[in-house]
Amino acid sequence: MSRNGKDPTAIVVMGVSGSGKSTLGALLAARLGCDFIEGDRFHAPASIEMMRAGQPLTDIERWPWLDRIGAAMAAEIKVHGAAVAACSALKRAYRSRILDAVPATRFVFLDNDPDELRRRLAQRPDHYMPPSLLASQLATLERPEPDEPALRLYTQAPPELLVGEVLDWLARPAAVPELQLRHS
Repeated sequence: MSRNGKDPTAIVVMGVSGSGKSTLGALLAARLGCDFIEGDRFHAPASIEMMRAGQPLTDIERWPWLDRIGAAMAAEIKVHGAAVAACSALKRAYRSRILDAVPATRFVFLDNDPDELRRRLAQRPDHYMPPSLLASQLATLERPEPDEPALRLYTQAPPELLVGEVLDWLARPAAVPELQLRHS
């Protein structure tokens, strides 16, 4: 599937930990007929251990991770014409790095209030990302600006409804900029 029938579809579902990136990304990839790229799987083992120990990653740890995600997206586009990845993409510079690898990328920013995010993280005891790192992620987060190719969704809505919102957004002409909050 593509936005205009010719160009590939590349989507990064972004946001802080607990926002629902993996859930929405997997559903969206299934609808687009491509494999889902789980960004967490592209972290270096040392980075995972840092996070598990409650240490936030620096840009130095993130650059190679973002490059690996970008390469995986480019490879998936070659095979299926579409790619969907979950990646926090917290800073504009991180999103730019992904855009360097896959220029057609669109970002779906999943937003929610910190209390709900903390509740969700508390329900994921086996994940390496401890709830204690949420504050550092929220402090690092640079929400997409209106000039970025991004759709902002509030994740209190059911994931299936959010998938429909993303597909509707993708069906619009690429020239239509949109950064808005849906389902508030």
